Amino acid sequence: MSSAYLLVSHGSRDRRPEIAMQQLAKLVCNKLPENHNNSEHLVGIAALEMSPQPLHEQIQEFAKSAFGDCKLSQNQNRLKIVPLFLLPGVHVMTDIPAEVALAQQATGQDITIELQPHLGSHPNLEKLLAKQIAAIEAEAWILLAHGSRRPGSKETVEAMAASLPAVAAYWSGPPSLESRVKELVAAGYREIAILPYFLFAGGITDAIAASIEELKLQFSAVNFQLAQPLGASAELAELIWDLTDR
Repeated sequence: MSSAYLLVSHGSRDRRPEIAMQQLAKLVCNKLPENHNNSEHLVGIAALEMSPQPLHEQIQEFAKSAFGDCKLSQNQNRLKIVPLFLLPGVHVMTDIPAEVALAQQATGQDITIELQPHLGSHPNLEKLLAKQIAAIEAEAWILLAHGSRRPGSKETVEAMAASLPAVAAYWSGPPSLESRVKELVAAGYREIAILPYFLFAGGITDAIAASIEELKLQFSAVNFQLAQPLGASAELAELIWDLTDR
């Protein structure tokens, strides 16, 4: 049985996330057993949005490049889709499963497409975030996530924030970064750090940095620090590899 792995991200007009995804795919490829032939073709990347092709077509194309056109019996080839999303929002719970189903219908029985758990579900993700927090000294931390319109999705962020420990804020909804800063300042904190709960640097993290510059002007007595998003790393690749349920 042969397996291939497709890492699916949200997609962005910014080139930086795609470059980081390519780096991450190479790191995951390094996890493959040495006896895999043409292993560079067995780990790929795709985007749910901001791509010329819909995701199901990207999945089909990757399957062809990974397994070729050979006709094998059912279940001999497996394509594992790993959603690199931190929250169980609409994309993870609805959009990606629908695209995977379309790809499976078009691919037929020669390839079994398996949707793996999303990245944010891995229990060791907290350790990566805690490592970033340990590198910066601050009196209080804000975990800043994008947010989701799916009911209940905030619970994941709140639980992660509590475990770090930090308070949660959302870029696309309440409570906002500014409101959380006001609460912490009112409580007497003067050293506040923000951890973006995002995979890679991009347009949103640039906007977060600009927002923090404005907060520095508004709260001149407060020292603000901004941590980096997760980024492509061997540690993150290890979590992704673990999610493939080998």
